[in-house]
Amino acid sequence: MPEPIAYLNGKWLPASEAAVSVFDGGFMQGVTVAEQLRTFGGQLFRLDLHLDRLARSLAIVGVDPGLSRAEFERIATELAARNHKLLEEGDDLGLTIFVTPGPYAAFAAVAAHKGPTVGIHTQPLPFGAFAGKYDTGESLVVSDIQQVPAACWPAELKCRSRMHYFLADRQAREREPGSRALLLDERGFVTEASTANLLVHYRDVGLVSPPRERILPGVTVAVIEELAGRLGIPFSHRDLTTDDVAAADEVLLCSTSPCVLPVTRLDGRPVASGRPGPIARQLQEAWSKMVGCDIVAQARRFAAR
Repeated sequence: MPEPIAYLNGKWLPASEAAVSVFDGGFMQGVTVAEQLRTFGGQLFRLDLHLDRLARSLAIVGVDPGLSRAEFERIATELAARNHKLLEEGDDLGLTIFVTPGPYAAFAAVAAHKGPTVGIHTQPLPFGAFAGKYDTGESLVVSDIQQVPAACWPAELKCRSRMHYFLADRQAREREPGSRALLLDERGFVTEASTANLLVHYRDVGLVSPPRERILPGVTVAVIEELAGRLGIPFSHRDLTTDDVAAADEVLLCSTSPCVLPVTRLDGRPVASGRPGPIARQLQEAWSKMVGCDIVAQARRFAAR
């Protein structure tokens, strides 16, 4: 099969050759702004919202990538179209956009590339990592590792500086193999899981999210709020404790690749019945109808690749 291509610093090149310098600030300090997207039927999903968030993140870190929004859109769309042609029918891609400030100041003199680093590449969607969890649900463990406080950087910054996620997930797996971490803020309230927004559902309240200003503004959770409106499911925001999560009728994780996953265990105990619930199924079905692709069936089909 022909090799996928990538975009790096103004050049189209084989994906295997898209390498970031060891002197780059993204490598030396983890100063990388990034967006993770996926396709449905080969079309990038909600590219506009991802580019909005990318622009906000770049403004926060003060990096000018040297590309306009229209150029980002054109390159990402072309790359997805070209690499999607290499896939088996019915398959889809993940696409990553990343930007770093360029060379770390102390090594700028020896760095070959002098300006910001801008890369866009695709990768197979990791269906095998989550396909089975549509049926069994995800397990969460409340971590002692806290979410990064806003005094360090604002929650809306989508960046790759994620040592806290790594440490929290390691701790979660030590406590319960196969689980992932649920992070609290400095006040003890729930924020999000590692790399996923969290929602809870109560039969008499509807869907509840932690406050917008305290979590990453997830594209997926924004779409779920839209779908909830169409389905007549109330959607609100408020502070949540771990007891609130444990008492929910359903708990959901929302992220780019799986879209909507049920959570069936928290700290080793079942959430409600311990099985995926009807709200998770309704949202998965509504999402599938919206994108013209059965997201659960697709994940199952390509999980073994």
